[in-house]
Amino acid sequence: MDTNVATNTDKLISSLIEKVSYLPREDIEKIKETAYYIVDKHEGQFRKSGEPYHTHPIEVAKIVAGLKLDTASIISALLHDIVEDTDTPLEEIKEKFGEEIAFIVDGLTKISKHNFNSKEEAEAENFRKMLVAMGKDFRVILVKLADRLHNMRTLDALRPEKQRRIANETLKIYAPIASRIGLWKIKSELEDLAFKYLYPEEYKKIVDFIAHSKEEQEKFLKEIIEDVKEELKKHNIKATIQYRVKHLYSIYEKLFRKNLTLSQVYDIYGIRILVEDVSQCYLTLGLIHQLWRPIEGRIKDYIANPKPNNYQALHTSVITEKGKIVEFQIKTYKMHEIAEKGIAAHFRYKGGKYLTDKDLEIFKWLWVVLESIRNSEDTETLKDLKENLNKELTTEEIYVLTPKGDII
Repeated sequence: MDTNVATNTDKLISSLIEKVSYLPREDIEKIKETAYYIVDKHEGQFRKSGEPYHTHPIEVAKIVAGLKLDTASIISALLHDIVEDTDTPLEEIKEKFGEEIAFIVDGLTKISKHNFNSKEEAEAENFRKMLVAMGKDFRVILVKLADRLHNMRTLDALRPEKQRRIANETLKIYAPIASRIGLWKIKSELEDLAFKYLYPEEYKKIVDFIAHSKEEQEKFLKEIIEDVKEELKKHNIKATIQYRVKHLYSIYEKLFRKNLTLSQVYDIYGIRILVEDVSQCYLTLGLIHQLWRPIEGRIKDYIANPKPNNYQALHTSVITEKGKIVEFQIKTYKMHEIAEKGIAAHFRYKGGKYLTDKDLEIFKWLWVVLESIRNSEDTETLKDLKENLNKELTTEEIYVLTPKGDII
């Protein structure tokens, strides 16, 4: 390895070590050792971009660390391509890192194409294999989503037809999975990156529109934020207030679904308010409605009625004195963490075991979906498998209130 590559590798590993500072010191050392282990194993391999191959698993591990997952998840992320792309057998991973990590790595390792009659048959069986592993250890899909996110971030290096194929799969399968397990931040980035490659003209129009209106909108939102801060201060509510830009693909979906022009989408920008507890959420909502008139039908209480992926917040849209519409999201800090990290925020391990099963009950539906897909006679081909999974993932939920007041 030449001096420049070695220096860049050391810097990359140091950036990973900074990300895992929340872990015990001995675990951080294990991660560091594993990082240099995979650098050695991937020696001489390069990505399509020309970068040393080891940059990919290290970047994937950084994404996983950003979710504050456990040591096994981060080490599995580092090792996720090692069995498939080097001459390292799974037995070596078991001996060196243990059964738990070996299982996750195996769940992410494709079966050799030589065992199948066609490329599609191999892909279908590998996809099915991943679903089976997901059902046994949820960390498999968390690492896979991190893997897909980094691949999408570096998609420029591939030829256009492959970019579109991967982007389409990402939009139909991986973004909906991320959404369903509450990984909102990853879901949004996956969608925006896929949007860029699938609909480049529409993507550019939205990017240009936001860039053109950004200065004026930011000035307006900062004024609104100051008004809210002043009102909350009067009532001794400490809050973090930020403005946010709606992610690009969701703007495109709204334009397409409602046949609107960009100038007709009023919630491209919005304001997020984070407070300490639930009572402050409702008090803040009331104070905002005293400042500005709420729009009928736009008040949503996802605290009392959480979304299926456990998302909780209060949403409201108001009309300001300038006649502009502003959307607010009000939530606690904990609700915000769950909204950003989803099931990862619930994933707390102790000796490889969950502290409670309660958190995972929220996501029990996915095991049911995976079981039905795996056992279905209509999933013979990769196309069938992915179409059926997409159908399950994107089906709208319908809630029914029973005479006893139960929601089913």
